[in-house]
Amino acid sequence: MSEGTLKSHRRRELREFLMSRRARVTPGEAGLPDGGARRRTPGLRREEVAVLAGVGASWYQWLEQGREISVSPQVLDSVGRVLRLSNAERRHLYLLAGLNPPVAEVAPEKQEMCDGLRRLIDAWMPYPAHIMDKYYNGVLHNDAAATVLGMRPGKRWNCLIDFFTDPMYRSRSRNWEANAATVVAQFRAVCSASPDDEGFQAVLAEAKESSAEFTALWERRDIEDAGQIRKELEHPLVGLLCMESSVMQMPVRPDLSIVLHTPLDEANTAAKLEWLASPEGRRGAMYPVAG
Repeated sequence: MSEGTLKSHRRRELREFLMSRRARVTPGEAGLPDGGARRRTPGLRREEVAVLAGVGASWYQWLEQGREISVSPQVLDSVGRVLRLSNAERRHLYLLAGLNPPVAEVAPEKQEMCDGLRRLIDAWMPYPAHIMDKYYNGVLHNDAAATVLGMRPGKRWNCLIDFFTDPMYRSRSRNWEANAATVVAQFRAVCSASPDDEGFQAVLAEAKESSAEFTALWERRDIEDAGQIRKELEHPLVGLLCMESSVMQMPVRPDLSIVLHTPLDEANTAAKLEWLASPEGRRGAMYPVAG
């Protein structure tokens, strides 16, 4: 698709999107009297959107027509507020208007998703799976993560801090050095997206204070997007486990990351994980590996 065709498509989508959102908002919902008269236009009129958003009627008409006009995030937010846009719709409006979308937020109605996420990671059994927040703090984990990775209820778990400070993990991770640079580079990537976030700054300060190795890697300023990491762990009961850790996110919960560990076709890892999840393996798993 050529640049001209792409721009024309985006303008058409912007027009249709704004018209559809405007049509679904009633005057009453916008705080306007409907006058009791039959309205030819479903929902709000263009002029009403402009007044409520504090912009000129001509400017809003041009916006809805997809003309080449100056658009600011503040004005788009005002329009989005009048049109009662959701977080996803607000980001979509930014993209259609040619602006970088705002940082994704969690919609209030999506705050409570723990039951569904618990079902997701439990269905991954007998393989380890856990969920962490954007600061790398542990939120949920399945039984295999407890047995293999040492995650326990009531224990404060931060996947970055513990990677560098947990001596058991260091002693049993065969490829710790190979993964350390990747872990730090991925954390720098998420930090750089929110430079003013005090939560990231707190984790960063703790990591620097607790680990000179982390500090040295941090000063390299390497950047990597989250993806897959190969993990080689020596479990005290079954020996070597070779797994691939994959980090995934759901746009509806941008504050959380789902970490799934998949057994690789090495060291009979899948069968070992299945045994660890069995009643016999659970009885023997008295000394879990941290990580």
